[in-house]
This record gives sequence, C-alpha cells and structure tokens, in this order.
Amino acid sequence: MMDVFIDARHELGECVLWCERTRRLLWTDIPASTLWSHSPSTGRTTSWQMPERLCSFALTGSDDRLLLGLASGLAFFTFSTGLVRRIVDVEADIPSTRLNDGRCDRQGRFVFGMFNQDDNPKPALGGFYRLNLDLTLERLPIGNAAIANSICFSPDGRRMYYADSSTREIRYCDYNPCSGEVGASHVFVPAGAAPGEPDGSCIDAEGCLWTTRWGAGCVMRFAPDGRLDRVLELDAPQPSCPAFGGPDFSTLYVTSAHLGMTVNDRAAAPLSGAVFSQRLDVRGLPESRFLHS
Repeated sequence: MMDVFIDARHELGECVLWCERTRRLLWTDIPASTLWSHSPSTGRTTSWQMPERLCSFALTGSDDRLLLGLASGLAFFTFSTGLVRRIVDVEADIPSTRLNDGRCDRQGRFVFGMFNQDDNPKPALGGFYRLNLDLTLERLPIGNAAIANSICFSPDGRRMYYADSSTREIRYCDYNPCSGEVGASHVFVPAGAAPGEPDGSCIDAEGCLWTTRWGAGCVMRFAPDGRLDRVLELDAPQPSCPAFGGPDFSTLYVTSAHLGMTVNDRAAAPLSGAVFSQRLDVRGLPESRFLHS
C-alpha cells in the first residue's frame, strides 16, 4: 500500500511533476484553479491561485517559469512575479471542451489533449495538440477524444502513449522524435485488460508505463510489450496521475481525487484527494522541459 505524502483533500489533484533543479513536487487541483508545490527537504508547501482551472503544465528552461495548460488555452506563469502571460486559446469554437492531460515530448514540445465537459454520454469532440517551440499550435492526426489522458513518451521518444479514458484502453502511436511526425496507432493496453479507467501515465527508465486506474484504486506498470508487470494499491479509489521524483528518481508520486464521490464514499475512503508516494526499485526519468526561449 502506498504511503500518504501530502494529506490533502483535493477535489481533483492532477498533473504531478518533479522538478529536479528546485527539488520540489508540483501538482494542480483543477476545480480549485490552484497550483501546488512541496519541498521534501524543507517541508514547505506553497500554492498559487490561477486565473482559471489549471489542467496540466510543463517545466521550462527557466526555474522561474512554467508552461500552463489552462482550461481555455496555454500561457506562461512566472513564479517570482505571479504574472500569467497568455500564449494561445484552444478550441474556443467548441464551448464544451477544456484542456486536460499534457506532457512534453523528448524534444521539449508540449503535447496535450482535451476533455469534453458535457454530462454522459460524452461525445469525442476534443483533439490532441502540440505546442511547438516557436509557439505555433498544431492539431495531431490521431482522432478525437472525450477524455484525453495518459500522454507520455518512450525514453527514445519514438512512441507517444495516449488514451481516451472513456474507451478504457491505452494506445500508442509511432512518433518521429526529430520531425514530430505521427505515424500508425496501436492498442497497448486493451479495455478489458485492467480495472478502472486509465488516467495519467508516466514512463520509467526501463521504458515501462505506469498508469493510474481511476475507479480501481491502483497504479499498474506495463512493460513495453504490453505485459502487466506489477500493481501498487493506494487508499483512494480515484488515483489520477503518477510521476517519478526524489533525488534519484526512485520515488513514485501519485495524486488522487474525491470528484463525484458521495458522502458515504468519502467516509469509506477518507484519504481521497491526498498525494501518495512510494520508494521503488526502479527509477524514472527527468521530466522533459518546454524549451522556448
């Protein structure tokens, strides 16, 4: 069972990342429009209020700046001033969608997908996009999604993993790490191969994929050939995003949520919304950074 790292009660903790330069953990509570930070060496936890829901983000070349995936578009955030500088709106012509999961590819371009906020059933309306280093935005040719998630890249950058959580399967497409060209799409974890729905995912140094299973209270590791390797359980039924961190990248951190849970559900799982951690015998990789100057 994973340990509690931060005993929080986030409605929807998400997009957890470790910054190896500042040695702190960063994550968001999406409905609260709040960016969180915790430094294990000092025990200090800090938060910043965002102008709208913060759905994902990426480290950049500067320790004083993040790339923000806000609900309606992309922006830069400067820690020292608190200023948010808008870059581009996304899918302004589709009022029901907002940004969701995102991660940088191995060349530092930010790849993200969208979330349809309509009640069920959720049509697959939103696309997958890439913010290039010159700040141009392009839509990737991998179809639409209702709930885009699990975006991450193999260590060599030649596979892009992704999911539409509503289908319960994880896929990958061939990805040219130099040109960014997207190739054929393949099923990686079939819908019936794992419990719950795939939410966030990350890749370890051995090229294995760690996926949080929303509704199933666990994190699962899959080898590059799709074979299930191990399962970690945690005391929250809705784990949302994993990330490796710590001085040697051998600690797995996992955010969770109490979104949509009833009073009885929360009483049965009072740690829902906390951030969990566990030391492992495998290591992760430093997070790729958005390298726009």
